Amino acid sequence: MEVNVLNLSGKETGAKVQLPESVFGVEPNDHAIYLDVKQYLANQRQGTHKSKQRNEIAGSTRKLHKQKGTGGARAGSIKSPLFNGGGRVFGPQPRDYSFKLNKKMKQVARKSALSYKAQENNILVLDDVNFDAIKTKNYVSFINALNCADEKTLLVLPAENKNVYLSSRNLKKTKVIVAAELNTYDVLNATKLLLTADSVKTLEEAFAK
Repeated sequence: MEVNVLNLSGKETGAKVQLPESVFGVEPNDHAIYLDVKQYLANQRQGTHKSKQRNEIAGSTRKLHKQKGTGGARAGSIKSPLFNGGGRVFGPQPRDYSFKLNKKMKQVARKSALSYKAQENNILVLDDVNFDAIKTKNYVSFINALNCADEKTLLVLPAENKNVYLSSRNLKKTKVIVAAELNTYDVLNATKLLLTADSVKTLEEAFAK
């Protein structure tokens, strides 16, 4: 698939980039996408939820009243789960939600996500993205020039660029990552995928391994 290369002003440079079929033209595997997104979201969970059981509640363990003769229920201590302020039965405990996913499965999922974007013509290729200073208005102007102001965009750079990253950080609908950190969730979560010509080469090399 051949794509025209744009500059920061959104105009065609006359150059073209070939999106490799091995990365952007595969038959999408929806189940692989599901597993990769599930793992990504699971890894974001802190798992620090916690409630106190009856042995962790501060309070007396004295039996509240005698077993028989009161006409009421047979109550234990004030820490019983039956009472307000007592311990919780089978409450949440800290846990790790992460799980393992094979590298090949992840690659299939990411290729599938990129192929979906290519099929929908939602990939824009840029010659280079760089700003002289850290200014949000620079990134806003750049997005407006591409007619993507009202859409979620994911900009994939070949290497870290502090000026570009910090210029985009305050904008809700934009995200900037390096090609090595590309993941299925971010690709699918964005409406438009913005790649540089060097990013395409980096992705092709990464998926060839």
